[in-house]
Amino acid sequence: MAKNYKSFTGLTGFHYKADGTEVTEVERVEYLQEISVSKEQSIEKAYGDNVVAEMAVTNGTVELSATFHKLPIEDRAAIFGLETHENGAVAVGNNTPPDVAVMFTKTMEDGSAEYVGLPRGKFTFPEVTGTTKQDSVEFSQDQSTGEFMQAPVDGFDEEQTMILGHDEAGSTVMRDFIYNAVFGEAHPEVTP
Repeated sequence: MAKNYKSFTGLTGFHYKADGTEVTEVERVEYLQEISVSKEQSIEKAYGDNVVAEMAVTNGTVELSATFHKLPIEDRAAIFGLETHENGAVAVGNNTPPDVAVMFTKTMEDGSAEYVGLPRGKFTFPEVTGTTKQDSVEFSQDQSTGEFMQAPVDGFDEEQTMILGHDEAGSTVMRDFIYNAVFGEAHPEVTP
C-alpha cells in the first residue's frame, strides 16, 4: 500500500463510552472544533567515561484536550462522573470520573479519513468560564482534558494506549476495527 501524505482538514465523529455509569451505549458528541493528543515520553541517558553509554525511552500517559462548540450537560455528567438528580439537575462535588473510551475521526479533502482510538482514560472537570454579551455575538466553547493509559486491546500482544488507522474514501475497514477495539462492539453502520 502506498503511503498517504494528505493532511487532514477536518474533525468529526467524537464518540465515547463511560464505564460504570448510566451510559450503556457509545455516545456521540457533535461539533468537535479542536483536539490535541500528546504522548508523554522522555529519553533517559546513562553516562560513563564522560559519554552517553546507553539511552532508553520512558513512556507516560497520553493526554487528550478537546474543544467543542458545546458539550451537553448529559455528556458532561457521564464523562466527569457527576451525580444527576431525578429532576435533571447535575451536581459537582468530590466526584470520581469513570473510565472512558474515546474515538474520533480526522477527515481529508479527498474523502479519506484517519481514526484515533483511546481505550481507557479519565477526564477532569474543566474550568467554567464565560463573558458578557457585547456589541457583537461571540460563541462560547466547552473544553475538556483527559489522560489515557494502557489497556488490553484485541489483536495486539501488549496493552496499548492509542490505536490509529487510515481508510481511503469509501472504505471503513480501519473505522470498524478501531471502533470494535475501543468500545468492544461493532460500529452501528456495520451490517452483520
